[in-house]
Amino acid sequence: MTSRTLRKRLHHGDVDGKKNEHLETSGSDDLNEPLLGNYYSDTHAEESSLEETCDDERRKEHLHWTLLFSQLVAQWARWLANIVLGSGSLIGRLLTFPSTTQNGKSTKLLAPPLSPLQEARLRKLRQRLEVPFDGSRVEHQDALLQLWKLAYPDKELPPLKSELWKQMGWQGSDPSTDFRGGGFISLENLIFFAQQYPESFQRLLHKQDGTRAEWEYPFAVAGINISFVLAQMLDLQSEPTSLAGIRFVELLQEDEMAFDNLYCVAFQMMDAQWLAKRASYMEFNDVLKSTRSQLERELALEDVSSVKDLPAYNMLRR
Repeated sequence: MTSRTLRKRLHHGDVDGKKNEHLETSGSDDLNEPLLGNYYSDTHAEESSLEETCDDERRKEHLHWTLLFSQLVAQWARWLANIVLGSGSLIGRLLTFPSTTQNGKSTKLLAPPLSPLQEARLRKLRQRLEVPFDGSRVEHQDALLQLWKLAYPDKELPPLKSELWKQMGWQGSDPSTDFRGGGFISLENLIFFAQQYPESFQRLLHKQDGTRAEWEYPFAVAGINISFVLAQMLDLQSEPTSLAGIRFVELLQEDEMAFDNLYCVAFQMMDAQWLAKRASYMEFNDVLKSTRSQLERELALEDVSSVKDLPAYNMLRR
């Protein structure tokens, strides 16, 4: 089903037994919610607000207990390091992972000092995040055409504005209008996915796994949403204070492309969640939230020292 058909069905069809005859869209660059969230009706947003609040509270409670466990492990590790190597040793300092609590609830974590390599890689990643997609820049146009060639190697390149782009899951004939808060890095993420994990990329692009919904998520726009949510989850716009953000910075020590690799894991994970929930287009944001929660849990695992250590990484195929 093409994206044109998808949008038509959403405006005039019956999704999950509920009439959705009018769905407002927004061209806002609001960075406080996933981009596809702008395609929800106001009524749906009101109905789901209580459920979203409960989900947030459950996630916070889960992270609270995860952090308490991490602190306990860290305290024992520091105690052992002090005995074996002395409190002034390098290992003793690296094991410092303090946090604060207030009224029994966990608050922001204090990240360990970063190595020069971590600082350099984090700075470079932040610079990438600050670059908006600009359809008038030749290098951005070339990157968009490169994505097409990776996605459809046997098809002729279309013009930069063409109905053919809808086949990839762009909302309209001009992909540049779909980036908004995603920025140029979201296009880089899609290209990286296609280059490093071509089999998984093609299977997700063509929706080859599982029993699919009649109203499928648009592939390209979903990819932009994942970049957006991932950057928020990891506190990349500021100093990392969440467990996921701190753990991610640790991954940068071993892998300069940790964000791009984590993006591929998140995309594959999202599709698996989509199939498990038997979701349709109107439930996309719920699937994104579930994906974020699962990714936070996997990043909290003690034995994760690289993206490849994440259990969900095993779903990716080259």
